[in-house]
Amino acid sequence: MLKRSLAAAVFVAIVAVPMRAEILEQVLVKVNGDIITKTDLEQRQVAALRQRLNSQVDAAAMKNDAQLKQLLTEITPQLLVSAVDELLLLQRGRELGLHLGDDQFKQIVANIRKENNLQDDEKFQAVLKQEGMSMDDLRKQLERQMLVEQVQRQEIGSKLTITEEEARQFYAKHPEQFTDPASITLREVFVQVGSDPKQQQVNVAEDEAASKKAATARDRLLKGEDFAKVAQDLSDSPSKANGGLIGPFSRDDMSPQLQQLIDKMKVADISPAVRTPRGYQVFKLEALKAEQLQPFDKVRDLISDKVAAERTRVEMKRFVTRLRAQAIIEWKNDELRKAYEKQLVTDATSTQ
Repeated sequence: MLKRSLAAAVFVAIVAVPMRAEILEQVLVKVNGDIITKTDLEQRQVAALRQRLNSQVDAAAMKNDAQLKQLLTEITPQLLVSAVDELLLLQRGRELGLHLGDDQFKQIVANIRKENNLQDDEKFQAVLKQEGMSMDDLRKQLERQMLVEQVQRQEIGSKLTITEEEARQFYAKHPEQFTDPASITLREVFVQVGSDPKQQQVNVAEDEAASKKAATARDRLLKGEDFAKVAQDLSDSPSKANGGLIGPFSRDDMSPQLQQLIDKMKVADISPAVRTPRGYQVFKLEALKAEQLQPFDKVRDLISDKVAAERTRVEMKRFVTRLRAQAIIEWKNDELRKAYEKQLVTDATSTQ
């Protein structure tokens, strides 16, 4: 339903935008004889709009024709570049003799069904229908993905060699990517006020009883009694099954009230009983781990992956630029051609 409604919105928006009126022609552009159609572009627009639904601002725009047209104007040039680039890579894949075989396709589909718990054929077909896809559509999509990945691997990935010097330079320039954040580990005894955590009004007697119970827990802890034993006896939190242990977590993940409390404590200190919306808590600062840069040797493989990913991105752009320069690209709509060429200039400028 979502896909159909968005497709309709895209259709209306495109018709209403004069600069792209000719998009209703079936063929928008030919790339070395292969075509990109109106339907191809609309499918990409729908997919891009569906991703934008994660943004409340863009989601609101979907209900406003003027804003929707503006949003389409913004995203369409990059979609055109992506569509042409993908077609060039697919053509290169075919030149290299790459294709998705029947056995490969069946295995990939089997993996998809297993990972998404869609072993039941009816459920699987229902999901395909919901996405507006047939098995043939799925195969074409998977083959496109495979060919693009294989071309990237053969033309770029297989030729990359990450030297020790490159890895060390990346490590030195990006220490934040290999630094373990500071963390805090606590133990808690939580005493709930009353028997129902959802009750709105607090019974004074129940509050006093919970306060005394928390004070008792703290006294036992201050006398050196094992925290796990006290938590097992008095805590109402599920953490008592783990000796009251909670964490490790970042200081930023704690409430401001808890931050102020922990900042005054040293490792092994026991806190006063703290009143919370649901009851009383007593904490022990179990461990305090400072921010720490991981040794180079420990993250060498991770560094190589990051350097390779960045190098691949850059080299892939250069490779596709060469394919574009060698291609015969015939536009059937001058406004689309201008939007495409302007986006190429923008992309080239942003990478310099």
